[in-house]
Amino acid sequence: MNRPVTSTDLSDARPTGPRIVLFVEDGSGDWHARRLKRAMEARGASVVTTTLSACAFDTSSPSGLEIPGFDGLLPDGAFVRSVSTGTLEQITFRLGILHALRESGVRVWNDARAIERCVDKSTATFLFRKAGLPTPPTRVVEMRDRAHAHLCAHPRPFVVKPLFGSQGNGVCRVRGPEYLPPPEDVNNVYYMQHYLRAPDATTFEDWRVFVSQGRVLSTMIRRGKTWITNVHQGAEAIAHDPCEEMSGLALAGVAAIGADYAGVDVIRDQSGQLMLLEINSNPAWKGLQAVTDADIADVLAADFLAAVLKAPAR
Repeated sequence: MNRPVTSTDLSDARPTGPRIVLFVEDGSGDWHARRLKRAMEARGASVVTTTLSACAFDTSSPSGLEIPGFDGLLPDGAFVRSVSTGTLEQITFRLGILHALRESGVRVWNDARAIERCVDKSTATFLFRKAGLPTPPTRVVEMRDRAHAHLCAHPRPFVVKPLFGSQGNGVCRVRGPEYLPPPEDVNNVYYMQHYLRAPDATTFEDWRVFVSQGRVLSTMIRRGKTWITNVHQGAEAIAHDPCEEMSGLALAGVAAIGADYAGVDVIRDQSGQLMLLEINSNPAWKGLQAVTDADIADVLAADFLAAVLKAPAR
């Protein structure tokens, strides 16, 4: 079992009672949101649970924003559990609310910049490469004919992923250009990454490293019966104590993205080289919580509230 992480000491800050907005998928919040809310309230915070879609830009309000439960004023901090799916305009609007909160001096976890970088796999991969971090060889292009040409020039198995996607949904292994998915399946953007496992592999595993405030909280092996190892897809979660190299790689990846907390996916190639796959800026941790002694929601709440209380006064 992973050893629990000591929470950030908030003993001097608890009496201030910060007002927090917790953005969730729907009005009630999921398992994760309920645990976060309870942990924040136990530390003296006042927490309003709402959705980004329920917010508004409003030039008549004192802050220029309307956040449910705050009467036109601003919260002290905002924790983003979910942005929710929607049209391009809806997502742009919701991220705009997060940008506006940050520009107004509200401490946002994670802020819109980090979310945008993680959601767009091509940008995240670029930032990993720019920081000199190992990641599988990747090419991202528009149009199926350009993707077809790349696969013809590099005859080997590839993994094709939706540019925006999570939990292993829509991911496919492509053995050759003739197996490329149709444009409508990937919105005509092809994210193509080298398939790293051995052709005859029968064991499929990678690692999820959970990071907050520049340290590793917990890590698990994700062991699947197929090459897709997401717990959401049926993979088994197994407790793991990461080596220094794995921890360092995960922390460097989160720093390259600029996230406050994140779930980092790490894999080894056939030679044993550790590589960054991707980073989730709104990670789930229900599977991880089942195999660690750390109370992840409590540590996140402590870290977040400490950051809120250290933020400059507006």
